[in-house]
Amino acid sequence: MSLSLNPTSFSFFLFSLYFLSLPVGTSSLPVVGITYTHDPRHDHDHTPPSHVASTLHSLKLSAVRLPESDPSVVRDFSYSNISLLLNIPNSLIPAIASNRSNALRWLYHHVIPFYPRSKVSTISVGNDILDTSSDLADFLLPAIRNVHLGLRDLGIQKISVSTTFSFINIMTTSFPPSAAEFQEPVSELLIKPLLQFLDDTNSSFLVNLYPYNVYRLNSEIPIGFALFQQHPFNYRDDLTTGVRYRNLFDMMVDSVISAMAVAGHESIPVIVTETGWPSSGDASEIDASPAYAEMYINGLVTHLSSGLGTPLRREGVAETYIYELFDRETRQGTESGRHWGIMYPNMTRKYNIAFSGSVTAGYSRGWVRMVGGLYTIVSLWLLQ
Repeated sequence: MSLSLNPTSFSFFLFSLYFLSLPVGTSSLPVVGITYTHDPRHDHDHTPPSHVASTLHSLKLSAVRLPESDPSVVRDFSYSNISLLLNIPNSLIPAIASNRSNALRWLYHHVIPFYPRSKVSTISVGNDILDTSSDLADFLLPAIRNVHLGLRDLGIQKISVSTTFSFINIMTTSFPPSAAEFQEPVSELLIKPLLQFLDDTNSSFLVNLYPYNVYRLNSEIPIGFALFQQHPFNYRDDLTTGVRYRNLFDMMVDSVISAMAVAGHESIPVIVTETGWPSSGDASEIDASPAYAEMYINGLVTHLSSGLGTPLRREGVAETYIYELFDRETRQGTESGRHWGIMYPNMTRKYNIAFSGSVTAGYSRGWVRMVGGLYTIVSLWLLQ
């Protein structure tokens, strides 16, 4: 073995080191964000909105969804470098659909005073209208177009516009994904025209996606499959495509992707606007527990950070927003509806979850390649 250093060998070593350190691909890992609901009636129990940005930084979360989109909260995220997904209330959809000036009025109150200091990335016109406000379906697409055109009138090109659906309210099935389609008549009347708009404007399909709800509706689904648990027989096969699914989240995402493909739009990015698991529930919700909630969120974050995507889409979802930041103990409704937060109202963390923030997958994999390649090159060099 010779340890002598000659110019040719050293040049080869440096060139190989440079080549192996280059990023592999240019795609990024999915953004992991959180839903933060600002309720002025009860915020005396919560962190002041002005402190939420620093809380998210401490958790290493890089995006937040604001269902209420209060202008004061949008302002509080100025210079935070946290991306914002805003929501226009369902009640405003008819007015915005009828006149673009109403869309501009909303934008002047909620976006223009703060953008781009507040990093608004997406605006959802309405949330799950098919569940709570199905009579608004005819107004939805005109409202979305008016918000989009209003942004262009203002010279803003980088904010995309869409709407948010609930998985259960739009899908025919969750398994097998290859058989999934959007429900009729909403598919033909609303979703297909919307998909064309999203394709034309490079926008994303937004969906609230809860494996917890699908698991509760289907007794044959193992709890481990819903909680990202890795067991030898913890899988389901789609016999049509030959794809094997290891978790319910991927199966539901691929059902959406398959349905979009059937509708003729297979490449539109998907953003999961809500997902999570409750830590407490009433007597009928025996699987709403802190242990299961922590398992689900940890499994979700680990899976998204792996860069594996889903079986039908290598890049997976573009963004995922965990529901939600704080428990809302004063909320009306079911017991479980109050306990989806990853933190208690007093700012105590409920779970030990390692959020990694948004990183570039290419550079991460590039460094892995570099280390492995460097070991090989040095070994060969020393054996000369």
